[in-house]
Amino acid sequence: MESGLEKKFSVAGAEVGGENLTLITGPCVIESAESCLRIAAEVKRIAGDLGVPFIFKASYMKANRTSAHSFRGPGLEEGLRILAQVKDTVGVPVLSDVHAADEVAAAARVLDVLQVPAFLCRQTELVEACGRTGKPVNVKKGQFLAPEDTRYILEKLAQAGTRRVLLTERGTCFGYHNLVVDMRGIAVMRAFGVPVVFDVTHSLQRPGGERTGGDRGFAAALARAAVAAGCEVLFVETHHEPDKALSDAGTMLPLSELGGFLSDMTGIRRAYLACSSK
Repeated sequence: MESGLEKKFSVAGAEVGGENLTLITGPCVIESAESCLRIAAEVKRIAGDLGVPFIFKASYMKANRTSAHSFRGPGLEEGLRILAQVKDTVGVPVLSDVHAADEVAAAARVLDVLQVPAFLCRQTELVEACGRTGKPVNVKKGQFLAPEDTRYILEKLAQAGTRRVLLTERGTCFGYHNLVVDMRGIAVMRAFGVPVVFDVTHSLQRPGGERTGGDRGFAAALARAAVAAGCEVLFVETHHEPDKALSDAGTMLPLSELGGFLSDMTGIRRAYLACSSK
C-alpha cells in the first residue's frame, strides 16, 4: 500500500486515527441554518464532555435519490454558506459530500473534509479532483465493492496528492432493499494504514421507495461490533426529531440519545485498546 498515507492526522484540531474515537455527526441533509447551528452546538458540548473529537456533517445536496420527489437539500452555494456559518460560529470542522469534479474547488474552500459518496467511489475523475485539493478525503466504500478493492481508491488519492484519507464501511447489498455489514471489512481496510470509519446510519438503511427506510433500533448493536473490530471513527447522523427529518428519518439517532450512545462506544474503544496492547 502507499506508504505516504497517514494513519493519524488532525482535521482543524480534531484528531483522527488516535486512541480516542472520532465522531462525525450531524443531520443527513441541511434543512436550515438554524437546525444545523443548534445540532452542531449541542453535539460539540456532548462530545467535549466525553473528550471525543467531533467533525460536523451535513449534505448540501443529495445527488443520489431514488425518487425525483425526495428532498435533496439547498444546493451547493447555499449549503456551503450554511456550513461556513456553522464552522465559524460553533468552531468545529465541517464535512459534506461532493458529487462531481466541478463542485470540488468551491467545496474545498469551505469544507475541512471532502466526502466521496458510496455510489461514486469508483469515479476516478471525482476521486482525483478531491485528492488534488490536499484536503482530507473520506471515501465511502460502495455497497457493491469488496473491502480489499478500496486499495485502488487509496492509490488514486495518493497519486493525486493527498496523504490524509479515511475509508468508510457502510454496509453491502444483500439482495434487494437490504444491507448487511461484514465486520471483516474493517480489519481489511485498517491494514491499508488509514483510519477506518463505521457509518452507523447508512448501514441501517432499507434502500428503495420514495423515502428510504431503515432500522434505527440496530444502531447500537452494529456500532458496538464495529468499535470492537477496531474502527477509529464513528459516523452517525443525528437530529432533534428524526421521524420528522426530510431525509433518512428511519435511521438517524435522536440527539437526546447521542450522549449515552457515545459514552458506551468510548468504553468499548478503551477495552479494545487494552486488549490490543496485550
